[in-house]
Amino acid sequence: MPVFDFSDKQDANAPAICTYETFASSENVATVEKPIMIIDNKNGILTHHSNGMFINPIKRTAFEFHDGQEKVWCDILKIDSRFTSLYKWMGENHIKVKLSGKNTPQGYAVYKIREQGFVDNNKLSSSDGFLQYMIERLLSSDPPSQEEIDEDADIHGDDMKLTSIQSITDFIACAGRTLPENIQLWARRNLVVAKSNEVSPEERRHAQRALSTMMGINWKNNYFADIDPVEAKRILDEELYGMEKVKQRIIETIIQINRTHTLPAYGLLIVGPAGTGKSQVAYAVAKILKLSWTTLDMSSINDPEQLTGSSRVYANAKPGIIMEAFAQAGESKLVFIINELDKANEGKGNGNPADVLLTLLDNLGFTDNYMECMIPTDGVYPIATANDKSKISAPIMSRFAVIEIPDYTPEEKKIIFSRFSLPKILKRMSMTKDEVEITDDGLDVIVELCSGASGVRDIEQIAEHIAANALYQIEVNHVTSVTYDGPKIRELIA
Repeated sequence: MPVFDFSDKQDANAPAICTYETFASSENVATVEKPIMIIDNKNGILTHHSNGMFINPIKRTAFEFHDGQEKVWCDILKIDSRFTSLYKWMGENHIKVKLSGKNTPQGYAVYKIREQGFVDNNKLSSSDGFLQYMIERLLSSDPPSQEEIDEDADIHGDDMKLTSIQSITDFIACAGRTLPENIQLWARRNLVVAKSNEVSPEERRHAQRALSTMMGINWKNNYFADIDPVEAKRILDEELYGMEKVKQRIIETIIQINRTHTLPAYGLLIVGPAGTGKSQVAYAVAKILKLSWTTLDMSSINDPEQLTGSSRVYANAKPGIIMEAFAQAGESKLVFIINELDKANEGKGNGNPADVLLTLLDNLGFTDNYMECMIPTDGVYPIATANDKSKISAPIMSRFAVIEIPDYTPEEKKIIFSRFSLPKILKRMSMTKDEVEITDDGLDVIVELCSGASGVRDIEQIAEHIAANALYQIEVNHVTSVTYDGPKIRELIA
């Protein structure tokens, strides 16, 4: 078995030896069949778990296997083109790693890389989380073009101390191409500011904060995989009673996404009385699309700056609500639930919040004053709710497909109480349906008591009151179930 001591004998000025070829992959999970890289293992020294480090690529593209006191080189044969920068970074920074892989006819197929605190044991480094974060981001990205691979061939990282700026620098070097092109340029400019001694500490702090925010978002492309319409209908029926027109519109949207693999040009605007489940529609859509969701409550936004962020010239500057929503979701694909859109024109500050929404709704990009960068919004699906559409401006209305929800009839409210509201409350209280019985005249009284209010919120409050009272009687009076007729409900609710 050949043993090399490359650290002393290798000529640092010798030309680089590249032993691998790259291959393109769009897999988002690494497996033995779809590995991160393949390493030559003709000597059979690499096992399921192999400790060591990657050789600095200015010398040779190889993995230095650590077996006790011995160090053995194993040439790298193939690398997923998304991981070449990460491999170089690990080699140049002498990151000790544990590889998980399997021997195949092509070589040792690596499907997992973990950073080790020490080479000779299984303890993970405290910074392994950062490595896993970069690997996850790289796996979720598209392969770079051949031109990008060629440009990257001679790029080598710098030796820096492990600080927060260091982690940002490393991320940009290893996974920067997972960012949109304009954000790549923005990141490099802000990194220069964050590291510069020629600007004020305040400017450096703002640049570093903006970078930390931006690097924490997984900027995915706007491609949407197929969605099962049958499963979508099941979710809608489970989450929403009635609303057949709404469900039909959502299923139409799903079919459109399956054909184009992109989001529709228009969002949904759900108009109806308070308490009719408008927000629940938005949550159901987010669940169907398997997206994170965030809420913008326009009734609490009275200044456009709340949405757009404040300029870095101010000491207490910060990103706006929209940018923070991306940061909280951790990705660029999400459902924006815009509640009470009819109150968006009621700005009391330096402008109209409704004007800011137009750039978000057009999916052409949104600019945050603090970030000083155009944020891609083509993965955003807006769903707005409103009580009175007459108060919404025509430009905003034109960005939505409008669906109006009428108030529920008394019969519908009875069904909602029996099949949805009460069972949901009982489940939350760990009660069974046999422990609470509502008579027909009891249902009539419940609907009568709620006749003065639109929607079903009052019905849900009564359901909770009844369930709590029943639980009290079961626990205190040791009964097995409680029956509520009309007079008993009047007595309880009055």
